[in-house]
Amino acid sequence: MNKVKKSTLIRLAVCVGIIAIAIPIAYATGVFQGSLFKNVKINGQAIVKLIVMVAGVLAVEATATFILGLLEPKNHRIRSIISIVSSLLKYIAVIVILCWGLTIIGVNVSTIVASVGIVALIVGFSAESLIADVVTGAFMIFENQYNVGDIVEVDGFRGTVTSIGIRTTCITDPGDNVKIVNNSAMKNILNRSDKVSRSVSQISIPYGTDIEKLEERIPGMMTEIYENHRDVMKKEPVYLGVQELADSAVVLRFVVNVDEKDIYSGTRILNHDLLLQFRRAGVECPFPQLDVHTDK
Repeated sequence: MNKVKKSTLIRLAVCVGIIAIAIPIAYATGVFQGSLFKNVKINGQAIVKLIVMVAGVLAVEATATFILGLLEPKNHRIRSIISIVSSLLKYIAVIVILCWGLTIIGVNVSTIVASVGIVALIVGFSAESLIADVVTGAFMIFENQYNVGDIVEVDGFRGTVTSIGIRTTCITDPGDNVKIVNNSAMKNILNRSDKVSRSVSQISIPYGTDIEKLEERIPGMMTEIYENHRDVMKKEPVYLGVQELADSAVVLRFVVNVDEKDIYSGTRILNHDLLLQFRRAGVECPFPQLDVHTDK
């Protein structure tokens, strides 16, 4: 049993426990004696109806969530909609169970609905952050700021959006660490999936290298590297020229277009293949050396 199922069962057990404790206390304190609860009848038949109703609603919600989980669209926008609909189903199931359950035991739900205005005002002040999360989440979806599958950076945390809910967004980094962020806190987002990313490689060569001769061979090197790594590179790598005249080497700069998810692997591949290509061309990458002079 995975952690999600365990947490769901725990929440369900807690809710059942609260209800089991609250009902006797309510009867003992006379809460059910008012006009709102004058028709309340809790007997064996009502309890059976409640159990069947709760089981039915949860089964429908679980089935719908399961069906949505089977869908694996490649379009990030559709994946985001599926994610938020799955989250919304849980809230709808709770509301249906609450209202339908009250009706089964004889509570006048219409009277409760008529009082929602006052209750909503009270709840609005006490749950301001909750409302902000829900509203912000809705606007983010409508404005297409980011979607499930996009790579984003929030407050220095970089990862892939794995789910978007009514209240929260889950972001997973390459180390499988999950950051759960309230939707209202998703500000100053850097969506790195909007455009093609570029992997950068800087490789050093000795000052004594014939740069003009080497530069004549570089286009052929770029073509060979690209042909070997079409699965990562979107185009041939590009040689930008001399980046720096360092203390003991000339630094050359190369870039290649890749998907954001491959930005680091693209750099590693470029570093590896350029090193091999330069060695085949008779150019060794220099390393720091120390000259020691002594008086005789």
